[in-house]
Parts: sequence; C-alpha cells; structure tokens
Amino acid sequence: MKTRIVLVDDHRVFREGLRALLSNAADMEVIGEAENGLTAIQLVSELQPDVVIMDIRMPELNGIEATREIKARVPAVKVIALSMHSDKRFVSGMFGAGASGYLPKACAFEEVVAAVRAVVQNRYYTSPKISDTVIGEYVRQLAQAASSADTSLSTREREVLQLLAEGHNTKEVARRLHISGGTVDTHRSHVMNKLGIDNLADLVKYALREGLTTLDA
Repeated sequence: MKTRIVLVDDHRVFREGLRALLSNAADMEVIGEAENGLTAIQLVSELQPDVVIMDIRMPELNGIEATREIKARVPAVKVIALSMHSDKRFVSGMFGAGASGYLPKACAFEEVVAAVRAVVQNRYYTSPKISDTVIGEYVRQLAQAASSADTSLSTREREVLQLLAEGHNTKEVARRLHISGGTVDTHRSHVMNKLGIDNLADLVKYALREGLTTLDA
C-alpha cells in the first residue's frame, strides 16, 4: 500500500516539482495540494492522508498553526516541515505543534523520501543540517512553555491574530474564517487581554516576533 501524501506550500512551481519527484517513489503518491494553512486543514480533514509535507511561512495561516490544528483533527497524520528556514524558533514551533520531521528545502530529494518513510514508521526525522543545538534549545523551551503567553491563546485566537496582523479588516477575517464580525471582535479583545496589548500596532509586532506572520505575508 502506498503512502498517501498531501503537499502544502504557497509556491505552485515548488509543489509541482516535488509532486513530480515523489511520483518516482514506488511506495508513495501525492493525493492533494494546498497553498495555505487554512486550505490544508480542510483538505487533510477530507482526504485523511498518511503524511503532510508542510511549508512554514504562508499567508492566511502559517505552517505551525496549520500543523497544530491538523494534529488536533487528524491525530494519526504525520507532518514533515519542509522549509527554507532552520531558525530554532521555527524548528521548535513545528515540533511543538506536533510535527514528526523537519527538513530544509535545500536538502536532497532522497532525504525527503527517507523522512517520509521514517515518520510512517512512527519515528522522528530531523535533517543532519538542523544542528543538535537547535533541538537542545527546543527541549529547553518546553520547560518554559507553560508560562508562555502564546500557549494561553486558543487556535481560533491565533488564526484571528495572524489575519489581523497581515492587514485584514474585521469583515475580511470573518469571511476567511466563516464567522461573524462580532465574533472576530470578541476574539481580538480576548487576545489583547491575554497578551496585555491595547493597540493593533503592538499586536502586529507580537505576531511578527512570535513568527505567526512576516512582513511580506
């Protein structure tokens, strides 16, 4: 039986290239693609793949938050981060959200195949290019996670926070998340209260600092 894979990346050319390469592996098949985190959550819920290969920096909803929600909805699925970033913040964020593997986009294709085969066997896979010190930092941060302000935010609050930080108004956020404008305002108020922030500018700074979004999102 082939390993069923969903690809999540906001660059279509990259997805097409990876799909073509994975088609050469006799034990794997790509069954779906998504260009952002929100679409990925819906697609994975519908298709129930074995593995999701996930980019991190994407519009609408980043890979870390998408992974967190996917694992909550489909606990059995394995997520492998495939990112151009090897910063400890992103590595720890992905593993903390439930990922089973992490690869830099500069890795060889053979390593992607090796990672997929490892995670379906319930093993973790980290590229040799991701240093041991980064994983050590992740372990250290786990001990501090309980006191982190971010852990007090719900999944929906993080979704609203990212979209607001990306410049979407209340109506646009409501449309993207299929909720009412009043609900968006309530979530925004809760986020600000939990984080001790009283203005949108500082809310954006927080989202940037925590890696929820980027200046070019």
